Amino acid sequence: MRRRDFLAAAACAPLVACARHGDPPLPPGELHGGGLDLGHRLRQRGFAPATEVRRIPVLVIGAGIAGLSAGWKLQQAGFGDFLIAEMESEPGGNSRYGENAVSAYPFGGHYLPLPTRESTAVRELLADLGALHGDARAARPVYDELLLCHTPQERLYKDGFWQEGLLPRLGVNAAERSQITRFQERMAELKEARDTHGRRAFALPLALSSRERKWRDLDRITMRAWLLANGFDSAHLHWYVNYACRDDFGTDYGATSAWAGLHYYACRTGAAANAAADTVLTASSGNGWMVKALAARLGPRLLSGATVFRLVQDRQGVEADVWLTAEKRTLRIKAERVIWSSPLFLLPHIAEGLPPAVAGTARAGSYAPWLVANLTLDALPAEGAGASIAWDNVLYGSAGLGYVVATHQRLRLDPGPTVLTYYRALADMEPPLARKRLLDASREQWAGAILAELSRAHVDLPRLTRRLDIFRHGHAMIRPLPGVITATGRAALVPGWGRVQFAHADVSGVSLFEEANYQGVRAAEATLRQLRVRHRSSLS
Repeated sequence: MRRRDFLAAAACAPLVACARHGDPPLPPGELHGGGLDLGHRLRQRGFAPATEVRRIPVLVIGAGIAGLSAGWKLQQAGFGDFLIAEMESEPGGNSRYGENAVSAYPFGGHYLPLPTRESTAVRELLADLGALHGDARAARPVYDELLLCHTPQERLYKDGFWQEGLLPRLGVNAAERSQITRFQERMAELKEARDTHGRRAFALPLALSSRERKWRDLDRITMRAWLLANGFDSAHLHWYVNYACRDDFGTDYGATSAWAGLHYYACRTGAAANAAADTVLTASSGNGWMVKALAARLGPRLLSGATVFRLVQDRQGVEADVWLTAEKRTLRIKAERVIWSSPLFLLPHIAEGLPPAVAGTARAGSYAPWLVANLTLDALPAEGAGASIAWDNVLYGSAGLGYVVATHQRLRLDPGPTVLTYYRALADMEPPLARKRLLDASREQWAGAILAELSRAHVDLPRLTRRLDIFRHGHAMIRPLPGVITATGRAALVPGWGRVQFAHADVSGVSLFEEANYQGVRAAEATLRQLRVRHRSSLS
């Protein structure tokens, strides 16, 4: 049976194996939905009429990384007369985080690779938050040692042993090792590849990448097809590349654009004066430390529990109706300008009079469902044979993407209780079916399945787990299917729609922190220009 057929069959099987006599009971915990009820209500409407009208120059809709980055840029320019409306009870989007008595922990994005020199806005943001010291545009900046991931950073469980790194080595024959080496050499070449105009083939942000047909045509085929067309048929290499596509895009490599798959490997050229190039920035809360810092700066300009359910514009301005969950009433906001930093698929359900190109692009998006679980343990599980426990721990051949250790940055000083954050992209079936499974399964079913999966490597895990909380992302990220990134309709999003600027990572067609930051800052700068507010660009 092929691996893909096996996964498809497994998707229809029960989530939890039969309990064995003597197994400990499932740990307690909660099931979080990520605004699922409000999201469904947007399609049904039925909100009460407005009881108050408020006027404001700029309204930002959505407080994920794009919206927070837009707010950061507006404040950096000295412009403070804006409001950010966020549907969820907490800001952060895919970078949200939680906290208990043991540790903070991520609900989504858990790291940031060293930013490239092209990611100027990300570097400026990190410098502003104190994570980057000195010149933000230096070739090799100095980063805060507390945020640089401590070693060991990654390990892989395969055939009963842990190995350092995620590229399989155990059980890999000489022919496959040769292929893996050739693949690594090819990715190194692509990092340096440039077109006839001197543009990098694969840059970050994506907007700086080459537009020549030679490279853009890679968006017409899948990553799996590219591997086979280039003579890469090693099963271990295919697992590794598929893992990368599931991890970054929530999408199987057989459905991921080859351009996106290659970009994953070829765009990362960040460097640091005090760390190796493959080091990442992380904290116990994942990327939540940035969310916390930015939310604190925004203060009353950030309005959580505020769902925009109607958006209409004319020559005088933009009118937005906002449902305030805590107050159970509707607020009408009349703004001069709007920055839309929510997922694009919501737009046709909210905005009236959308241009066909914008509406079509928004409706065409396919979104990957994700599950994140945080396991609170009395102590770290036994390390097992081979490499020591790392920050990122992956099980070869598993449905999940492994787990990160929330307390990794302080383990040397505090080896006591910990939190493991487990990730799973439901990439083994089509998104509608995966979303139904994600929502229909109980917390107990998911908890049992997760413990069974991780017990392959840690037999003592069920005994050590005191609590297991589940967080569901029904539409976690846009899927970069072939044709999505280079779609002609996507270009219509960049100039905006009248008084509305689009700022979500969906504008890029790929969900990365750097893209969300870039789109948020780009939209904020466009808005500042429209308002004739002088500012220094963070994008050049």
